Amino acid sequence: MKSVLIVVAGGTASGKTTVVKKIHERLKSKDVQVINFDDYYKDLSYLPIEMRAKVNFDHPDSLDNDLLFSQLKELINGNEIEKPLYDFKTHTRKKETEIIKPSKVIIVEGILSLYDKRIRDIANIKIFVESDDDIRFIRRLRRDMTERGRSLDSVIDQYLTTVKPMYYEFIKPTKRYADIIIPNDNNHEVAVDIVMAKVKEIINKKEENK
Repeated sequence: MKSVLIVVAGGTASGKTTVVKKIHERLKSKDVQVINFDDYYKDLSYLPIEMRAKVNFDHPDSLDNDLLFSQLKELINGNEIEKPLYDFKTHTRKKETEIIKPSKVIIVEGILSLYDKRIRDIANIKIFVESDDDIRFIRRLRRDMTERGRSLDSVIDQYLTTVKPMYYEFIKPTKRYADIIIPNDNNHEVAVDIVMAKVKEIINKKEENK
């Protein structure tokens, strides 16, 4: 049986991970695989380390869409993949990879996961999570300083020079491709209920057509 593909997009720190966790909790763990689009950032090991931090990570060209698309097709067709892992402190791909096995439901989460038409075309459910700019900035500031070893000044500089402008140029416009838009500033149980109902409907149809 081919997998159900859910794609979750939205600005940095908009609450995508929270929404994905909610959906995951409502599904049986063995029946769902979550893929973080951040692991598909292009390897920058060829650049001096001081140059890597200056790369625009919010531009579509910073991501390996070709690899993600090909691996998603493999998973949907019932084949396992060897997914890359990304090190945000060094801005390089890790030597180790992660084996992802096919499952009934595959969830892809990432700021630009709705940008590539090829990925949108194979998705069964497309979700955009949005949140207030100030809330997103505060969440990102806390995350990058505690989890990624960034300084306060570097986070602020990156947000103002690339993160915010790229959100309005490339990320927010993909909202028009979404089947469901979730405002993460409020309770989103109803939206998750709708997603779950649609997932069950798709799975039932696939099983009927076996």
